[in-house]
Amino acid sequence: MPPSTTKNFFKTACYFEGALIFIAVIIGWLTEINPFWDFYFSEAAIFYGIIGTFPLLVLFLISEHLPFKSFQKIKYLLQESLAKDLQHYPWTDLFILAAIAGISEEILFRGALQPWLEQSLGLNEGLIVSSLIFGLIHAITPLYAILATLISLYLGLALDYGESRNLLTPIIIHALYDFFAFIVLIRNYRKNNSL
Repeated sequence: MPPSTTKNFFKTACYFEGALIFIAVIIGWLTEINPFWDFYFSEAAIFYGIIGTFPLLVLFLISEHLPFKSFQKIKYLLQESLAKDLQHYPWTDLFILAAIAGISEEILFRGALQPWLEQSLGLNEGLIVSSLIFGLIHAITPLYAILATLISLYLGLALDYGESRNLLTPIIIHALYDFFAFIVLIRNYRKNNSL
């Protein structure tokens, strides 16, 4: 891939993810919910975020080795749609992209949508509906939509883990998970294409 195309991919991905914050602000304005209200620094939230990443990483690594066609299809699609382009970047750029994705998607889904739906439908229903929306937006396959919905439920619950609601916890989980998933996908893509 020519360097300019590679650079465009990274910029486009960053702009797209960053635009989600703008959408969260609009939703917040329309629903009178501040999507940043529960976003504050806390050592406990950082700790819970780091620890909370491990279960998702373990499940991701297990799913990478499952022999079922539906899991292999997801693996192939992610390698061809993400790893193929991301392999040209240093780990620092991958970390930046993962951080932008974690921050923007969590501000949108856990900062704006989930609180609004919780107010409208109830706590459990708001969590479930916001997670279903998250899953549908990530629906590259039906199974992937289900897995993304389950991950969203996990992130939605992580929002309230600890002493008080803090958006920093799911942001850290999401960003670290994406970063390590990028690394694994790239490693596997290079291994599969070096033969």
